[in-house]
Order: sequence, then C-alpha cells, then structure tokens
Amino acid sequence: MPDVQALVNDFVLKIKRRKIEGSQATAKHTAELLRQVVSQQRITYTNQAASLIDAVKAVGEQLIEANPVELAIGNIVRRVLHMIREENVSSAMSAVEELALGSDDDEAEHDNRMGLSAAAVAAAARSTLRAPSLQTLLEDIPDSATAPHPPSSGGDSEGKNKSAESSSRNKKLKHDVIEAINELIQEIDTCHELISAQAVEHIHQNEVILTLGHSRTVKEFLFAANEKKRSFRVFVAEGAPRYQGHVLAKELVGKGLQTTVITDSAVFAMISRVNMVIVGAHAIMANGGVIAPVGINMVALAAQRHAVPFVVLAGSHKLCPLYPHNPELLLNDFKCPSELLDFGEFSDCMDYGQLGDSPPIRVENPAFDYVAPKLVSLFITDMGGHSPSYVYRLIADYYSAEDLVVRRKSAP
Repeated sequence: MPDVQALVNDFVLKIKRRKIEGSQATAKHTAELLRQVVSQQRITYTNQAASLIDAVKAVGEQLIEANPVELAIGNIVRRVLHMIREENVSSAMSAVEELALGSDDDEAEHDNRMGLSAAAVAAAARSTLRAPSLQTLLEDIPDSATAPHPPSSGGDSEGKNKSAESSSRNKKLKHDVIEAINELIQEIDTCHELISAQAVEHIHQNEVILTLGHSRTVKEFLFAANEKKRSFRVFVAEGAPRYQGHVLAKELVGKGLQTTVITDSAVFAMISRVNMVIVGAHAIMANGGVIAPVGINMVALAAQRHAVPFVVLAGSHKLCPLYPHNPELLLNDFKCPSELLDFGEFSDCMDYGQLGDSPPIRVENPAFDYVAPKLVSLFITDMGGHSPSYVYRLIADYYSAEDLVVRRKSAP
C-alpha cells in the first residue's frame, strides 16, 4: 500500500499548483484520499472512531490550508467526519441489540446493563448526530449514561472475549466507513445526472432561459430538457473576462438549441424577455447565500428587479456548513491580471508609474461573486429542489455540529 503522507503531500502540491481545479474534481479526489487514510489507519482496541476522526482531521487541515478558497475540500472532510460518527453510533446500537439477544444473565442484571447502554447510546447520538437547537439544549442527558458499568467476574477468558469483540467491532466500523465514502464518491460522480433528471419539471415549452459563463451542471441540465423535446431558447452572457459563455454557446448550438450570446452589460436590457435564470455555483453557504462566478450577482439583481425566478444548480458536495462572515474563510480568489490587461500594456503602465508621470495601476481580477439568499428563488441539487431557507436542514443531515469548523493552521 502507498504511504499515506506521500499521497497527502502529492495532493497538496497539485492543489497549490492548480493542477486540480473545479469543485467536483477536487471533491472526488479529496474523498478518494480520505478513503486511503481510513483504510490504512491502524486498528486499536481502545477507540477506533476517535482514532479515525483524529487522522481525518489532521489530513483535512493540510488540505484546507493548501487552498482555502476551494470550499469543497472542507465540505468533504466534514462529511467524512460525520460518517465516522454516524457509523460509530450505529455500531454501538448494534452492540446493544446483540447484548439483548445473547445475554445469559438474570433479568435484573440484564435490564440494568441494557438501561445503561441504551442511555449511553442515546446520549452519544444526540451529541454527535444532531445540530444545536433549543430542543437539544433543553434535553437532559440521563445520569445513567455516565454511570460506570458494574464490574463483572469472568477472569482472563472474559477479557479475551471482550478484546475479540472490540477488534471485530473496530474492523466492522472501518469497513462501514469505507463503504460510506464509496457511496459519497458515487454521489459526486452522478450528481450531474441526478440534477439533469429534474430539468423537465422546471423548463417548459417556448421558454427563454438566461445563464452566464460556462457550467457543466447547467449544460447537462439544458441538454436533458432538450432531449425531452422541449423547445426553448437560451441567452448566454459571455462571462468576461474569461468569456466562458462562448464555449457554452458553441456546445448548446451543437445540440441544436436556439442560443444567443450577449454581453454581460446587456443583461439588464434582455432580462425582461426571460422566463427563468439558471446558473451554476461554486459553493452554497449555510445561510443560503451563493458563491458563484463573477458577474452572477449582477444577473441576480436584474432578475429580482424584473421578478424573474433565479435558480441555482449545485451538487450536495458544494453545500458548505459555514457562514460568509466566518473569519477562517476566504471567499474570493484573484486571477491573473493578464486576463484584463495585456502584458505589454501593463508593463508600460508600470514604467510610467515608476517615472512619476502617472500613478501606478492596480489590476483586480476577482473570480467569484457573493449572491445573497434573498436573491435566490430555488436550489436544485441531486437531492431535489430546496428553498434557501431549507439549507440549514440539509446541513443538519450532512454534517455534525462538532465538525462545523476545521481550523486551519495559523500562519507563522
């Protein structure tokens, strides 16, 4: 088996050099790496779940530090941590059921042990799998959950049996976690198809759709509606300065879709003719806000002004459990200035600035916009359509409260 740290270092280097870009590719590679971490973690007879959580957290901190702007990395790390906690609680509940079926003790001692185990499992489930709420704050953990189990007299043979049972549970826990990660990887691979399958429910005959830039999710969504014999027209804003809208327009025309390319500045002029705006996203924040390619916030404002539905397509791996105001987050990335200004023109401006003839020039080329949740009409994910106000519920299903913040290493 390859060394885990070597795999981590290689992946970190690829992220820093931008050899792996895009939320889906990054999320899939992160999940595959964490699967290797879990599979090669040494089994101990004490607390396998805590050992796996510590190992995943240690690797996750390195990956998040490599590219804090790519929020999909932290999302996958936190989802794997939630899987470990979830499978650990399931394993504990299975052990309680086995104890109830296979115990040969008298009824009084059996009921006592069952009460202690059930209370402990219930307390663990509440603390690890449920998000903070008023209901969980008001619930009291039973005293029996923390009470020590009565000592039993069984000698060395009972100790060996317990050790064997612990080893078996640890192996089963690791196997279950790996199976859960495999399902996560499959979910990432198939998110485009699951989202596209809902296209026929949202795009109707003779509608006019507006989008900006290039998104594979949006492209597959429009292709799926076209395959269902829906006749509609698409306006594609070019998405300056990278002009990825030109690429999307060519691909749509290749499939026979009526496509019109417009400049970004023409969005307000054309929005009154549009029935729906459909865009992709870089990440969905916990408050329902969207981190999207630059220029989409302008489209969202135009859609709100003319009461046009603004629909965001995103896989569940883009659902981030953090808020935009969290201090450890970096929500924007700045691309090369050459996309806005040619190198020769830029060097001339720098020369003028050094000579004192004109002030030095700064070229800002941000990659992302932030779209407020009030501007979003609907999220379409691989799990179905949801309103921005429902995002908190999805976060409670996918993440544990303890893992909402994976701290990055502090800068020296």
